[in-house]
Amino acid sequence: MRVWYQVRDLEAGRAFYTRQLGFKETYFDEEARWAKLERGAMQIAIAEGDPVEESGVATVDVDDVKAEAERLRGEGVEVGTVLELHGEMRLLDVYDPDGNRIQLAQELA
Repeated sequence: MRVWYQVRDLEAGRAFYTRQLGFKETYFDEEARWAKLERGAMQIAIAEGDPVEESGVATVDVDDVKAEAERLRGEGVEVGTVLELHGEMRLLDVYDPDGNRIQLAQELA
């Protein structure tokens, strides 16, 4: 499964997902203005266009959600509140420069 995000500035989007969120770019189509990125098992694609509010949400597994939240806040990235679900999982909503939501997840069990 791949989640698609629309971004207004493709270059800025590519930089955000690779630098801030640690995705690896696996394909780039300059002419059609889109890129494919992966981090672990999560695959996303970003395309130039107007962001859509009701798009899917990519979930990325991380080792330490709290540390990621602190790091991203320090880099000026918009992040939500760390949620802990019954001592089994921590979740964090992260927003790209266009307001697209990505979820970071940490299994605690």
